[in-house]
Amino acid sequence: MKLLKELVEGLEVTCLQGSLDTKIESLEYDSRKVTPGALFVCIDGTEVDGHAYAGKAVEAGCVALLVTKPVEVPQHVTVVLVKNGRQALAYASAAFFDHPAEKLKVIGVTGTKGKTTTTYMVRSVLEDAGIKTGLIGTIEAIIGEEHIPAKNTTPESFVIQSYFAKMVACGCKAVVMEVSSQGLMMHRTDGFTFELGIFTNIEPDHIGPNEHKDFAEYMACKGMLFKQCRYGIVNFDDPHTQEVLKGHTCEVLSYGFQEGADIRAVNVSLEKKPGYLGVAYDTEGLVKDHFAIDMPGKFSVYNSLAAMSICRHFHVDMDTMKKVLKTAKARGRVEKVETNRPFTVLLDYAHNAMALNSLLSTLKEYEPGRLVCVFGCGGNRSKLRRYEMGEVSGKLADLTIITSDNPRFEEPQDIMADIEIGMKKTDGAYCMIENRGEAILYAVSHAQAGDVIVVAGKGHEDYQEIKGVKYHMDDRELIMDALQNAGE
Repeated sequence: MKLLKELVEGLEVTCLQGSLDTKIESLEYDSRKVTPGALFVCIDGTEVDGHAYAGKAVEAGCVALLVTKPVEVPQHVTVVLVKNGRQALAYASAAFFDHPAEKLKVIGVTGTKGKTTTTYMVRSVLEDAGIKTGLIGTIEAIIGEEHIPAKNTTPESFVIQSYFAKMVACGCKAVVMEVSSQGLMMHRTDGFTFELGIFTNIEPDHIGPNEHKDFAEYMACKGMLFKQCRYGIVNFDDPHTQEVLKGHTCEVLSYGFQEGADIRAVNVSLEKKPGYLGVAYDTEGLVKDHFAIDMPGKFSVYNSLAAMSICRHFHVDMDTMKKVLKTAKARGRVEKVETNRPFTVLLDYAHNAMALNSLLSTLKEYEPGRLVCVFGCGGNRSKLRRYEMGEVSGKLADLTIITSDNPRFEEPQDIMADIEIGMKKTDGAYCMIENRGEAILYAVSHAQAGDVIVVAGKGHEDYQEIKGVKYHMDDRELIMDALQNAGE
């Protein structure tokens, strides 16, 4: 139990009725979950205004409300006016759980690409070094032995603080988390200070209705992390780094390929053999050593440099770092499927043109026999994404197999036809197979020695969403079935 005044400490508040000495048993921002003695925070969201549910929250037993505009409720209910409901939720959540972030070293990773892989690399290294570490990200939250599937890259502040509290209870000393621009914009990470903030890179993304109005706002939101951390680690090579760092309040260390980076990769070599694509490089600057990574391409160098820079802060010995970084990876991120065949099969989450271009361009550098790309696009999303992905694959892949992804409430054939519009702007060879399993089987059945097959768009997801229903579908299983059937 807490007093209301303890939960709003640090916020500018006006008590409209009742008392700040009201005793609070629980904290909620969803009126359907309110129980007697609760504090209900009214969030004015993009689709739903929590103030409209203040009455229902009171009927369920809530004793206090945090609001950004007056509401009419019985006089026995305390009503406190705040400037920003989401910020108030973040501060109240931190206080409700006794500020668990103060007992953890919190590492926040932001950027357009590389967040997920970098967080998994960091957790793997720190855990191997004996530092029990939690994780919060796009795929899942990991708390000790518990794995909780994720709904958002950066959860709501109450969820974050509840995870932190569980991590402290199970003995974690650190937590590494993906920090999205929307998470920062919506104050989900307010109410605590990050030990480390990391910037991987930035390119135009998440711009549109209910996201960011333009690229400048997107960059500014990413930059909020560096006003909320003690130490910053940034990609020296990204042309927007200085803009993202504008107004930062932290000490800064950089990594990259270019002269001037504090930790610099040199002598990069692509490692290729049947069924294997990797990369090796040396480092100069604050770290002088040799690293080999069992994932392909330049972006794998960047991700491992970021992870190395973070783990160095924790004084992890170099042998541990080199050993773990070599094999650490995230599910569905340039994930290699073991085939025992003379070709390579990779699956990846790339679900927009920027990510697909980066992935296919990287793989082209390995000079595969053929580069085959199997992908679809999600329904009820921008048609522009479909045109662009079709064009990217047409330009870079030797063969594109257009298939279904998550059609949602659209017809798969309509989505595939949109992809084909972009594809026809190129001279790339392609075919269209709606059933995703059959599309993968076609790719595997026609594979030749030295080929690289990329199954893109789903990554870690193990479902297909059709007409509002999620059906089990895992690309790994489809690939293994295809390999088995192709061998018959």
